[in-house]
Formats: sequence, C-alpha cells, structure tokens
Amino acid sequence: MTAMRIARFMGAATACYGLAVAVRPALLLRPCGWSDDDPARRALARTTAFRDLASGLGMALAPTPAALRIATGGRVISDFSDAGVLAVALRGQPQRARAVAVAAGWGVLCGAAGLAATRTE
Repeated sequence: MTAMRIARFMGAATACYGLAVAVRPALLLRPCGWSDDDPARRALARTTAFRDLASGLGMALAPTPAALRIATGGRVISDFSDAGVLAVALRGQPQRARAVAVAAGWGVLCGAAGLAATRTE
C-alpha cells in the first residue's frame, strides 16, 4: 500500500468514526466516563464528530499532495486540541490517561501518514 493510500485510509477511518459518534454520541462519551443522558454533552460530542467527519473526508478525498498536507494539518491540530481539552476535563479521573493517549496517538498516526504521503508522492 502506498503512503498516499495509507493517509487516505486514515482519513476515511476518521470520517467513519465521526459518523458513528454523530449517530451514537455514547461512543465518545462513555470511554471518558461521561453519561450520554446529558443533551449538552451529546451536542458537544456531535460537534466533535462532525468536525472529525469533515476533516477525515478532507484527508480521504484530497486531490493533491498539497491539499492532503493541509487536510492532515487540520486533523492533527484537532486531535492535539482534543487531547489538551480532555487532559483538563478529565483531571483526576481514571479515564484521563487513556483518553488523552488515544486523541494524541490518533493525531500522531494521521500526521505521520500525511507527512509520508506528501514526501513520497
């Protein structure tokens, strides 16, 4: 699989996750230890989900390496900002380390895939 295909796959996976959370916010909320009974938390999860859907589609459908670089940059910034927000929001909670690691890790994976794709294509 070429580096460009891997980056597109990462974008498609992000978009699929975003769509899944938009339909079922508990997929994001419960691993953080939050109930999905709160309409405000569901709305926040869906906002994040639609951002992930859009940025993932941007990566998956980028027509040029330059466009992929921009889409990947947005994706990475989003993931690292999620990690920062979760680090603060989950302070003192047992879910904190895992939630921050998943958000930051996904940013690193997308960033590495995007960087490799734009350097080789």
